[in-house]
Order: sequence, then C-alpha cells, then structure tokens
Amino acid sequence: MKKILISAFALALFGSTISCDTEFETDINDVAVTSGEADFSRYVSLGNSLTSGYRDNALYSDGQNESYPSMIAAQMQLAGGGAFTQPMMPNNVGGFVGLPGFPGKLTLQVVNGSLTPVASDPAAALDNISSGGPYQNLGVPGAKSFHLLAPGYGNAANLSAGTANPYFVRFASSPDTSVIADAMAQNPTFFSLWIGNNDVLGYATSGGDGSNPITDETLFAQAYNGLVATLTSNGAKGVVANLPNVTSIPFFTTVPYNPVPLDDASVTALNQQVFGPINQILTAYGQGDRLQLLGTSNNPLLLKDETLADMSAQITNALAAAGVPAQQAGLMGAVFGQARHATSEDLIPLTTRADIGAAPTSPYAVAPFNKYGVTFPLEDKHVLTVTEKNEVLAATVKFNSIIKAAADSKGLAFVDANAKMTELFSSSGIQWDGVKYTATFVTGGAFSLDGVHLTGRGYAIVANEFIKAINKTYKSTLPLVNPNQYSGVMFP
Repeated sequence: MKKILISAFALALFGSTISCDTEFETDINDVAVTSGEADFSRYVSLGNSLTSGYRDNALYSDGQNESYPSMIAAQMQLAGGGAFTQPMMPNNVGGFVGLPGFPGKLTLQVVNGSLTPVASDPAAALDNISSGGPYQNLGVPGAKSFHLLAPGYGNAANLSAGTANPYFVRFASSPDTSVIADAMAQNPTFFSLWIGNNDVLGYATSGGDGSNPITDETLFAQAYNGLVATLTSNGAKGVVANLPNVTSIPFFTTVPYNPVPLDDASVTALNQQVFGPINQILTAYGQGDRLQLLGTSNNPLLLKDETLADMSAQITNALAAAGVPAQQAGLMGAVFGQARHATSEDLIPLTTRADIGAAPTSPYAVAPFNKYGVTFPLEDKHVLTVTEKNEVLAATVKFNSIIKAAADSKGLAFVDANAKMTELFSSSGIQWDGVKYTATFVTGGAFSLDGVHLTGRGYAIVANEFIKAINKTYKSTLPLVNPNQYSGVMFP
C-alpha cells in the first residue's frame, strides 16, 4: 500500500473545535424516555457489514461494541427494551486464519516516516458460537439483499462453493437456516433493516469489471419486499434505511485521477516516442481526445476503457508505415488500442494506490510499457469509469425507490441515509458539540481506514438518524447518543 501522508496541520484540524452548536436540532436527552407506540422488548437488527460494526477492513470486537444497533439498543433499554446480544469476534484483530481474503484489521503505522494503513495478520481460525445465541445483531458482512433470505447461507459445507458466508457460519442457529429465519425465531417486536449497500458496492469496488455485478432490480425488489413482509408479519414495527451514494465514500475520493509526476527527461522521451505519435494516429481517426501529452506534474492515469473502439490494428499499421519496427509497432498497438487518460469523472479506488507505477503481469509489459497507470493502462478493476459510475448511481436511485415504497406501504420509520451521507460528504460536514465530521479519509473522523466503513463516531451519527426516525414515527422519546464519546481513527 502506498504512503498516506498526514501533516501536523491536518491532525490539528481533526481534533479542532469548529463551533459550540450541535448539528442535530432535536436533542431530547432531557425528556422522559418512553417507547411511545413501539415495543422495544425484543429488538433485532438485520443488515450487512455496516450493521455488524465492521470497520478498518475487518470485523473485530472493539468495532462490534460500537455498532449502531448496539447504540440504539442501549437507548431502547431505557424505554423497556430487552437484551441485545451480538456475535462477538474472539479477538480485537479480526480475520480468519486459513481463509484467503479475510485479513485482520488495518492499523495506522509509521512506515518510512509516513503514517500508513497496514493490514494485520488474522488472529484466529473460523469459530462457531451458535450455542451462545440467539443473537439480536444479525448484521452479516458481505451480505446482499437476497442473501438474508437464503437457507444454508450459514452452512460451513457451502463455503467452498461460495454460497455461504463465514460470518454467518459463526452464529447461524443451524446449517440450513437463513438470516431472516433466525430473526423471526425470536418473535421480534421491533426491527431495523439496512440492507442493499453491497448490491451496488461490490460492483463499484471491483471497478465494474464484471466479477461482482449489480443486483438485478427485479431480484432486489423481490428480496427487499420479502424481507419487509416477513419482518412485519407478526405485527412488529420497525425502521429501514435507504442506500448512500457509494461513489462518494473516501474509497473513491481519496486517490486523484491525475497523481503522476515525471521528470523532464521522461516527459520528453514519452511525448516524442509514445504519446505524440499515437495521439496523431488517433486524431486522424477522430479519436484525438483519448490521450494527452505529458507534463512534469498532475498527469492523469492511463487506463483501459473497454467501451472504446479497439484501435490496435490502426495504431500498429500506422506506426509500421512510419518506419517503426514491426515488433515495436505491434506492442504499442496492443497496449494503447483501448487506452485513454483518466478524467475528473473517473473514480480511482483506494486499493489502486498500491498498483500505480507497479509492473503489471502482462506479456506486453516491457520497458517502457511496464508502469501501471503511467505507460501501461490500468485494468478495469483499477478504475470506476464514468460510465460504470453512472450505472451505480442509477441502480442506487432504483433501489432507494423500492426501499421507500416498502417503508411507506407498511408505515415503517424511514432513514434517509443517502441524504445524511451527502451532508457528511459536503465541505461543511456534520457537527456535534463543536466537533466537525466529514468524509475526508483518515482525518475526517467518520470513516475508518478502509475508506468504506465508519468509525465508532460515524456509526453514532448513523444511530442518531435511526433514533430520530423511530421517535418521529412512533412518538417515542429515545435519547440521542453523543458521537464524540465513541472512537475515531486510532493513531499510533
């Protein structure tokens, strides 16, 4: 992972006092706590990693203790709410030994003089804690909407086939149960449901490369409406939340589209031998907007855009006709056939940072075409192009319409998480008792080191939105929580 530089000035801003006012207009901490028209005696919470308390790219005990449902449950207990048990991880590091793709949490460490998020080794093998249930926090990291309805999603025998989730394997009441079945077995009187983020997020974080497609709209509607119908079938009341715009999270806003510096000699050589000649060829075919000449700073990343016409043959033939040796001409045609420079509309995932300037694994990656993003195009997985970003945004709008309609049809409390996150993403951010929270990576206070999930303070902001929606709909008076009392990014 590349270095993340954090200046003393930025750190000072992180802890600064902006004003003495709270961002929340209706703080009822001095009002008698009542349940209103709701019954909080058996509260269950369904969702994905955001519900579980996942942060810093792992699920670990400190993060679980600051999950937003646990905060809500604590306030509900002041109004007759019952016990709220979470499927706690056995350590404060997370990850699963022996399961690829499940490292321990990220921590900030000083590497070569700079603060850098570094992944920890996983701390323990996959355990099984089903005997400690039932569990009221049914958040399963990685779950999509339809996964909550799937029998066998917690069956260890299904892990190799990819139809089970190790986090649910840990605490599922039986191998053949589903998340929704384990929720209904508790005969809940109240529920919260925040699901659907992964139905678009997986596509976005994989750069829209096809490995993790956006959930079909019809399937999402069937799954979501099925969940709401089941959860309300015994008369339970509840609260649901819509989906934030995932393209605005720090995972997509931290790495700029133009981070490449070059020295004078490299600029001259690349412009004369590579980008100048290829740009002339593309211009002759009406494709002159794909590439630009380079400078010494702020050069855009070079990427492959599969929506572009493949100009490999035209580039190869034109270069050969100009006297370039056939092998070199063919190499340049293969490398630049669908290449273009990134624009400000393209989003660069945080995980791409480590690949910029690295040597790609390709038979065409020979000098000087051996630096990702500079002289060799980044792959589809490395970039969320403007076309792919628009697909994510369109799906989010459709899914949110389905969520709102389901909430309205059952008279459920509704949290506009999208609007709240938009507020967090703004330059003014969100303030609580003089502390300002924004979506700035590391120093903004709300997002953890993976750039996707929240800190304890960020989850507290979410908890308050749920509490306000519950109070508004069911005339309860649950007190808000104080985000400043929870943890943010941990510095060494």
